[in-house]
Amino acid sequence: MKIKEVIDRILAYHPDLGPEYHGCDDYKSGDPDIECTGIVTAISPTIDVIRETIRLGANLLIVHEPTFYTSTDEAGWFESFPNSVYEEKKALLDTHGIVIWRDHDHMHFHRPDGIFEGVLRYTGWKAYAQAVMPPYGGFGHFWITLPEPQTVRQVAEHLMQCIGMNGCRYLGRADDLVQKIAIVGHLDPLMLPQPDGRTLEYSVQIIGDMEQGIDLILPGETIDWTTLSYLRDAVELGRAKAMISLGHFNWETLGMRYAQDWISELVPEIPVTYVPAGDMFHYFLNQ
Repeated sequence: MKIKEVIDRILAYHPDLGPEYHGCDDYKSGDPDIECTGIVTAISPTIDVIRETIRLGANLLIVHEPTFYTSTDEAGWFESFPNSVYEEKKALLDTHGIVIWRDHDHMHFHRPDGIFEGVLRYTGWKAYAQAVMPPYGGFGHFWITLPEPQTVRQVAEHLMQCIGMNGCRYLGRADDLVQKIAIVGHLDPLMLPQPDGRTLEYSVQIIGDMEQGIDLILPGETIDWTTLSYLRDAVELGRAKAMISLGHFNWETLGMRYAQDWISELVPEIPVTYVPAGDMFHYFLNQ
């Protein structure tokens, strides 16, 4: 089976985003007309992930995040200054005939969302999750009610073990008990126009979740001056509120573990392997 035929099956599985779609989901390297020898799924096509793809004898790498260091994620390097890291990475891909396909927008438009589904399945929280569609028209997210209260430390240790992390940041008190958790979107300065002409800031609206009883939030990206400042003040006022910051790629990587499952069903004749990119961060501890 050719790589293009594999991608055609994936696109048939996903919702059709229409002929006008010109987003980031596309080929980033390689020739899709060659025969597929194996598939790797990963959150990001890091050098180590590419090397493992080569070791496995696979030549199709399906990723969720950008390949060549830009938000537009074009299939190349188009800045006016040279990039020696890009050149070496491209040479590695070209030498071994690795095709990279990015599956981002289609995965998030899928129902259930492919990333959230993987996070819920591989944290073991799917049975405790309730989908929430905010009334302000923001990103849908999940509220999880754990069967029993756990400490913030216990939740963090569980997540680090599930994901394979070197450590994580948190806001709150490690020994506070929490039970209601919200997996929310990125807490960046995203503005949400409303039908009545108002504009709401997404990260500020998450404060409403916490006022409604959410004890702990798990965001992707974070900024310090909205939700996190509210949380810091809440903790200093004695409330049992917390945030665990996993990092964007760590937060979503279990979605690519789940991608191994459904892609294996679409193309059972080709081996599919999930390769964790690993935690990009290490931590200095203030002794």
